[in-house]
Parts: sequence; C-alpha cells; structure tokens
Amino acid sequence: MIRHEAKNPDYERVVRESFARQSFMATLGAVLERVEPGAVDIAVPFSEALCQQNGFLHAGVLASVADSACGYAALTLAAPGQDVLAVEFKINLLRPARAARFTARAHVLRAGRTLTVSRADVFGDDGELVATMLSTVIGRPAGAGHISSR
Repeated sequence: MIRHEAKNPDYERVVRESFARQSFMATLGAVLERVEPGAVDIAVPFSEALCQQNGFLHAGVLASVADSACGYAALTLAAPGQDVLAVEFKINLLRPARAARFTARAHVLRAGRTLTVSRADVFGDDGELVATMLSTVIGRPAGAGHISSR
C-alpha cells in the first residue's frame, strides 16, 4: 500500500468530528474504526431492517459505508480548512452480503491538488470480500455550500 503524509497534523480529529456529524452513518449503526493518513475503515453491523428482499444486507448500505470510507480516506490527506465531496464512484457487488458485520477498508490511490482517487473493499466478518468501490473525491473549502435544515 502507498504511504501518505497528512498535510493537516490534526487530520484524525477532523475526520472523527466530521463522521460524528453524519446522521445517516449513525442511522446505519456504522462506526469509524481506523483513521490513518490515506486510510480509513468503517464498520456496519448486519441488521434485518437494512436488508433487501432476499435477506442480504442492501447494496445501498454497502455503497454508503464504502463511499464514506473513501471520502474520509481522502479527507485525511486534505489541507487544513479543506473538506471533500464525492463526485463519482463505481461499486462492484461481488457476492451476497451475509455476515454479522461488514467493514469498508478504504485507502487513497492518488491524492491530487483537486481530485483524489480512493478504493474501498468491503469485507464480511467472515473474511469474504463482498464489494469493491473506486471513488473520485473533490477537495473544497470547508463549509462551502453547507445546507442546514430550517
């Protein structure tokens, strides 16, 4: 794996505080496990409430945790005062998601000045690779275009 150097010495706090504001990740029961320069792991437990019609964890859940893991991996390398936003991703669903817990392990493949490319592999707790994602993330000023509820 590529070794990256964080531009922001406070990257871990920034990532953890941002993740804590993600109400959707909380709804899924997702937890932030690993935060290192260029790498983030996010885990989500199996829940019948998050299944598709055949009893497998829904692909939307897998895509969501992989997307967040890719974005946060990119954020670990962002400069202070920068935030990130996904602009594109592709996910391959490799097998039905049937495990007690799933972990999206993301790492940055290339960090550019504006765009960062990350990859996430999603594993069941049984070690089975269930999905893989390739994501492009754009860096932007923190708080730019923030939408608040009224």
